[in-house]
Amino acid sequence: MSSKPKRDRHPLHPAFWPVRIGMGLLWLLNRLPWRWQIRLGRLWGRLLYWLSPHRRHVTRVNIRLCFPELDEQAQERMVREVFANNGIGMFETAMAWWTPLEKLRGHFSLKGREHLDAALAEGKGVILLGAHFSTLDLGGLLFSDFYPVDAMYRRHNNPVLEKIITRNRLRYFGQAIERSDIRSVIRALRKNRIVWYAPDQDFGLKQSVYAPFFGVPAATITATTRMVKLNGSPILMLAQHRLSDDSGYELELFPVIEPFPTGDDEADAARINAEIERAIRKDPAQYMWVHRRFKTHPRGKNYLYRKANDEPFHS
Repeated sequence: MSSKPKRDRHPLHPAFWPVRIGMGLLWLLNRLPWRWQIRLGRLWGRLLYWLSPHRRHVTRVNIRLCFPELDEQAQERMVREVFANNGIGMFETAMAWWTPLEKLRGHFSLKGREHLDAALAEGKGVILLGAHFSTLDLGGLLFSDFYPVDAMYRRHNNPVLEKIITRNRLRYFGQAIERSDIRSVIRALRKNRIVWYAPDQDFGLKQSVYAPFFGVPAATITATTRMVKLNGSPILMLAQHRLSDDSGYELELFPVIEPFPTGDDEADAARINAEIERAIRKDPAQYMWVHRRFKTHPRGKNYLYRKANDEPFHS
């Protein structure tokens, strides 16, 4: 097998065939009725639960850490529901990329528009906090029906998948801005645009601080504070979730976070995490708990996810 880096390979290289075949199959499944896609997604998620022991372990650790008030059986039910929602999320991503928005109208709503309208009235643009919900991409499409929005993202390591994702996201985002391109973010904000930004992943301690997330210390990036400082833009949270009866989706804008920044990076990070936690608690199982949110730890990377440490966490 060639050791040539994927980014240097020709787009038609056999290494990329599985991605192309998978995307083609997803495109075909997106032709099915919406309800069928939700049911297939749930079945796919249940299968992933059994096929992904590593992700199952990560999810169990996350749920145990963040929901200690639940007994073991309730935690396990949530773990299974997380996988079901992630399976549905794959189909919802396909909806975001290929389903005409007209077919979805009447199945989603947006609450709290007054908060965003007041923030935009300041003329400094708005940083819209997001989080990695299973409905992430679909939420972007639905929100774009109310407001034009740009989005920050992390470049994918697979160049073919990166091209597919970016092309399809530009269907509903004005710009897809790579997360390190702060200049483009500031230019957008100075044009009084909305920039959607999800700071809820663990990128290590470089330019991060520890801040509580569901009561657990989590490495939280401080870039949010820096961006707000650069343009004085207001910042607020967008929550999104699928309704419990699978009849549609609800988006909700929270009030502007004030005061922000405070001059204390740890206090700012804690405030951001609290807003994200508030949004997640609307339906916790629709959050992507399959990610290692707590992989950075004072005792070493992935300490909390090591099998030998599979006991209750104590801060």
